[in-house]
Amino acid sequence: MFRRKFIQNTGILAGGLLLPKDIFGKVDILDPAGKIKIAVIGCGDRGKGLLHIARQLQEEFEVVAICDVLDFRLKETLKQQPGVKQYKDYKTLLDDRTIGAVFISTPLNMHFPIAVDALKAGKHVYLEKTMTYNITEALDLVKIVKAHPDQILQVGHQYRYAPIYYKVKEMIDKGYLGKVTQVESRWDRNNNWRRNVPDPSLERKINWRMYKEYSGGLMAELLSHQMDFINWAFDTRPQEIFATGGIDFYKDGRETYDNVQVMFRYEKEGMIGNFGTTLANERDSYLFKLKGTKGTISLLVNEAIFYPEKSSKKELETVDGVTGATKIVWDKDGGIPIKTDSPAKDGTYYSLKDFHKSIVEKSQPDSNVITGATTAICVHLANKALYGESIEKWDPKYNV
Repeated sequence: MFRRKFIQNTGILAGGLLLPKDIFGKVDILDPAGKIKIAVIGCGDRGKGLLHIARQLQEEFEVVAICDVLDFRLKETLKQQPGVKQYKDYKTLLDDRTIGAVFISTPLNMHFPIAVDALKAGKHVYLEKTMTYNITEALDLVKIVKAHPDQILQVGHQYRYAPIYYKVKEMIDKGYLGKVTQVESRWDRNNNWRRNVPDPSLERKINWRMYKEYSGGLMAELLSHQMDFINWAFDTRPQEIFATGGIDFYKDGRETYDNVQVMFRYEKEGMIGNFGTTLANERDSYLFKLKGTKGTISLLVNEAIFYPEKSSKKELETVDGVTGATKIVWDKDGGIPIKTDSPAKDGTYYSLKDFHKSIVEKSQPDSNVITGATTAICVHLANKALYGESIEKWDPKYNV
């Protein structure tokens, strides 16, 4: 079951090592105004995106350092964030005791070791999705964070931090959809996902998403967001995982597939989740539909429409609990736009606000090590089914 409060003092790694409570450094991370000094480890597109949002939250964060193994990435980022310290070795950055928190936006295979080192150095951690590269790392990271409840670790599944997603979860909880039996989601693009490489020796460092040694491919980079929302909204996990795909268009030496479809069977809920993506067509782009006996929700990043079944429509015309308005406004297709009181901003804005709040209030963020581990395990099992051409089962030992 999903838990907001972590078990304290477990202190046991998968390998059986005990972690004494004083192993983590202690850092005075708040200035008198409540601002936290942060550093960004990994200055690719996502790292720069986090910096961009952090600059909008100047009352919460002060960016003081950046780190990347590639010189040109540091130069690019310094243009965006001049005057900050720069590092090529993240461990040297972690020695700076004035830094209270780090954003980790590196290739997936480096998420776990950097997060562990950052926690040991007394830093709070915003760790990009997917949380870990494999299942063992996910389970180990849960144990490490549980053993040290003073450290905040938030996972960057930022899309579900958009206020509309909280509203949709509320509607699910209140039964507006009835019994949901089908989930349909896609995240399609029409590009090869390849970055320009200034030197052939940097191919795997720059285009790491295309190589299995570093990446979980499209499952981890795109579909994990929608998987995470379903896990969170329904407090669930799949029991069976089926998948297919291939390198069907870009014959350029990549290892991760460019065309993927995975199906999850949520046995407890009597629900099927369909998650698909291609890099060869962008017509649907981001598509997310939840289908229940009372209605369907069509969900985008910052917008959602509820389409009631005929049996529910008459009731909703009398009592509008969806939009909060005194009179329902139906769209031309018979749907009800779902409204929130918050402005439509990038989900990262809201996720970083929650990160700051969690640090100050010493509370667990909504996207935490438990939800992050559940989704990371889903991604890994989906990739095992995909590349191994197998049907994967959820093992009870994965229940964290």
